[in-house]
Amino acid sequence: MRQKAKIENYDAPAGGWGSLSAVAHILTQEEVALLGSEILLKQNKTGGFMCVSCSWAKPANPRMFEFCENGAKATAWEITGKTVTPEFFAQHTLTELRTWSDHQLEEQGRLTTPMRYDPGSDKYLPVDWSEAFREIGAELNALDPRSVIMYTSGRASLEASYMYQLFGRMYGTNNFPDSSNMCHETTSVALPEVIGVPVGTVLLKDFDETDCIFFFGHNTTTNAPRMLHPLQEAAQRGVPIVTFNPLRERGLERFVNPQSPVQMIAGGTRISSQYHQVRIGGDAAAIAGICKWVIESDDFARTNGGPRVVDVAFVEQHTAGFEEFAAFCRAQDWDQIERASGLPRTALLDAANTYMAADAVIANYGMGITQHKHGVETAKMIVNLLLLRGNIGKAGAGISPIRGHSNVQGQRTVGISEKTKLVPLDKLAELYGFEPPRWDGFSTVDACEGILKGDVRGFVSLGGNFVRAIPERSLMEPAWSGLRLSVQIATKLNRSHIVPGEVTYLLPCLGRIEIDRQASGPQAVSMEDSTTCVHGSRGQRQPVADNLLSEPAIVAALAKATLGPNPAVDWDAWVSDYARVRDAIERTYPDQFKEFNERMFEPGGFPRPLPARERIWKTPNGKANFTVPKAAFAPPREGDGIYELMTMRADGQFNTTIYTEDDRFRGIQGSRYVLLMNPADMEDDGLKSGDTVTLVTEAGDGVERSLSELQVVPYDIPRKSLAGYYPECNGLIPLWHYAEGSKVPAAKSVPVRLFKDVIPEIIEGGEVPISTG
Repeated sequence: MRQKAKIENYDAPAGGWGSLSAVAHILTQEEVALLGSEILLKQNKTGGFMCVSCSWAKPANPRMFEFCENGAKATAWEITGKTVTPEFFAQHTLTELRTWSDHQLEEQGRLTTPMRYDPGSDKYLPVDWSEAFREIGAELNALDPRSVIMYTSGRASLEASYMYQLFGRMYGTNNFPDSSNMCHETTSVALPEVIGVPVGTVLLKDFDETDCIFFFGHNTTTNAPRMLHPLQEAAQRGVPIVTFNPLRERGLERFVNPQSPVQMIAGGTRISSQYHQVRIGGDAAAIAGICKWVIESDDFARTNGGPRVVDVAFVEQHTAGFEEFAAFCRAQDWDQIERASGLPRTALLDAANTYMAADAVIANYGMGITQHKHGVETAKMIVNLLLLRGNIGKAGAGISPIRGHSNVQGQRTVGISEKTKLVPLDKLAELYGFEPPRWDGFSTVDACEGILKGDVRGFVSLGGNFVRAIPERSLMEPAWSGLRLSVQIATKLNRSHIVPGEVTYLLPCLGRIEIDRQASGPQAVSMEDSTTCVHGSRGQRQPVADNLLSEPAIVAALAKATLGPNPAVDWDAWVSDYARVRDAIERTYPDQFKEFNERMFEPGGFPRPLPARERIWKTPNGKANFTVPKAAFAPPREGDGIYELMTMRADGQFNTTIYTEDDRFRGIQGSRYVLLMNPADMEDDGLKSGDTVTLVTEAGDGVERSLSELQVVPYDIPRKSLAGYYPECNGLIPLWHYAEGSKVPAAKSVPVRLFKDVIPEIIEGGEVPISTG
């Protein structure tokens, strides 16, 4: 039996004393209290280090404490004094470690020594670096490059990422799935089709100039808390903030700036002026309702001679497809919009009227949009809304997809992509004298399918926790043992390391916050934030162990061991001075990284050129495009006993990294195996708070996917909707259940049935269905 969570109402704002207490706790927990407080003062500062967690923008004029609660947790987690030595692995088999929780594994501390898996003892044994590289190179050369995956987590720097993709392509593969495939690949597919760029158009300064902000599907409290500062400043000057989210997230309700003594005493700021709890998957319908009212208001104004609501000059000069989209909106039925969105017409009219009253609107969105079956269409609907009033390409306005990990966007910029059209292959061929493979590689979902089929034989992971982050756990983990080669480059122990292939290596690397000394002296690295600004980062603390190598050094050593001598690439010179890698990046992307080395420590970062910010549309027709959704807005399923499950993250985690088993803002302590449920649904199904249930995926494909002993917690969530934690609920997601067009796992809308757990001694079988329709 799993430990039950303690449930207590938590009514405090985001930030404030609760945040200060959480930071103090994590510093003490990781045994770095004094050291951590000194290093935190250099976090997100020019000349300091860039946060290893979220990718939110860094201001040119930072605050004294330019970090958030989650950023402080990530820093403490990396600079912990706890270490995992060969002695640890001598005491534990991998079979035993697979019974440990994600938190227990990473809490052991930093990896210190390269290790090789020994199947006979089921343990990791230490291996010399040179021996590991030689053996891995031999294994790679024995495999077909098409059968090898080279995965990248969002933490790796621009320098390491560029070297990694070059190594892989010289080896002969384009299989470069990354964490984007699991989050904002939807953005990368949707935006180029409609505005000609794969990223957002908003800079941090736009938040100072906007007069309205819309939010769709993002929990800023846990995923980008530093964003609360510009939101608070906007709210304090009267900017309306209109939020659409199934759950009421504390940071988008109230925020206290812990750096303000006045606020700490007097209380915080109301953030959202409107908060609409949209039905799971109902965002596109809600946006259609807003657009419908904008267009009908414009029709009325045109008929009656009033001022136009639509920005006619912008639409005529810069866009295509307006009439088709307007006709689509006029044809929508309000009753259908209400059912599909889960919101009353009056709420959508309130949002539309606020939008129409504003001259400059920013639209932010997160994985609550991208991780749906129709996520690509929904992202395009957000663009439609902005285009109606010319809210792209002007000060204080634009589209703002809020990316997750700290350099996940930048990795794509320097070539980490399985899609060859996004990589300057001809330039790479010219610079390095080889013929890159021209076939499209595997995305994350493709890689998983290849592993299940046995087509994928090798997996090299530059950071991350792939096994834990992906769907279909019950099938994927057994299939992982069929890999011939698994190479894991990491700072801490996680689930991916204890599910071995036939030949498995665990290679420990320096963290970003550690001083990286090479032949030319201490090195700096760089990364790109969500607003396409590039920042330099310098390590600040001594490495936790003497035997660690940097990510660039490991990539270079693997390349040399695999490819042999290559006059076109001096890997050793690149490792001795990372400025030479940046020169190579500039040669490959001269327009994007002009004067890279000279500008990398520019306060606030230097923005990459982005045509859509200048209203230059790099689309096939040279216009920003209105689009009509291809899929009808699906109404909720009624009367068949099916719930829609969305996965979520807690206050005590960042992605698959679990700092604690608590979720402070939702009042949950001591367990992550909980299920948030509408009280009315609980009553209908005969459940009370604290009961445990089993979720079973409604898939109809013959694969059994279930998760038991989930503690039911009554919560303010739309009817027939459920929320459970990521990654614990990932096993409920079919691999084929993904966003159309982007293959992002549709983790925010998984159809499930509910079964009440019953004490086996009382009722044989242990489960009784309570929601079978």
